[in-house]
Amino acid sequence: MNDMTAHAFSKMNGLGNDFVVVDVRASGAAFSGSVIRAIADRDTGIGCDQFILIERPRNSGDCFMGIRNADGGEVEACGNAARCVVSLMLEETGKAEVTVETLGALTKGWRAANGDICVDMGTPKLDWRDIPLAEEIRDTRGIELQIGPIDNPILHTPAAVNMGNPHAIFFVEDTSAYDLTKIGPLLENHPMFPERANISLAQVIDRNHIQLVVWERGVGLTRACGTAACATAVAAARKQLTDRQVTVSLPGGDLALEWRKSDDHVLMTGPVDHEYDGTLDARLLEAV
Repeated sequence: MNDMTAHAFSKMNGLGNDFVVVDVRASGAAFSGSVIRAIADRDTGIGCDQFILIERPRNSGDCFMGIRNADGGEVEACGNAARCVVSLMLEETGKAEVTVETLGALTKGWRAANGDICVDMGTPKLDWRDIPLAEEIRDTRGIELQIGPIDNPILHTPAAVNMGNPHAIFFVEDTSAYDLTKIGPLLENHPMFPERANISLAQVIDRNHIQLVVWERGVGLTRACGTAACATAVAAARKQLTDRQVTVSLPGGDLALEWRKSDDHVLMTGPVDHEYDGTLDARLLEAV
């Protein structure tokens, strides 16, 4: 951080995917990786999956959302965080729709009829160069990758999708049959993914329902991951396993996904929880 001035924060979550959100539009404060790791630590800090900065817009949006994982690394997109920031900006501006800028895209968001927050996550990137993958694979509905013995792999042939960040989705019969805490780190850092990848296990319940567990890049096993839910909905529809409107059930709850046929945009709708507000402990920052 560039100074030790106390900063207010909001603790928020989307389906248990939790965030420390700090508005730095007035201060312009920056936070180092070591400070972010200290804040994200669930034993000695506040604890969160991602550290979110609300910054001044860089283009035409209502704000810019800076996203740092719990390990301090910067990432391009986070669907659940986008819904949280959209919720804050809707309250602040009084608008019916707001636009949040990220490194990955412009994200429009609004409040759905049931009170949940809906965000337009844009179009998925499906070409191997855009995901990105380390080698040319023409059909990213199932890429040549496996883990385990070559004649009896534990997992194989994931779909690959970029939803502002890279995802690999393995479709399995039972998500509970795998220990993602063991295989997740290996797959996240597989040479096939030059920018690492978020790893998902997806179980298709029926044509409108998917069960999902996610190992999130730079975070670990998480209760929910919005971009993973979006990527999985796209991958399942491309493989003709589901329709283009599905409910994705994660450990933290359900998200409603629509891969809109008219423009290929992915819409994600779900609840937002504003847990509490506080002030970053200057002693924690000074210790770092």
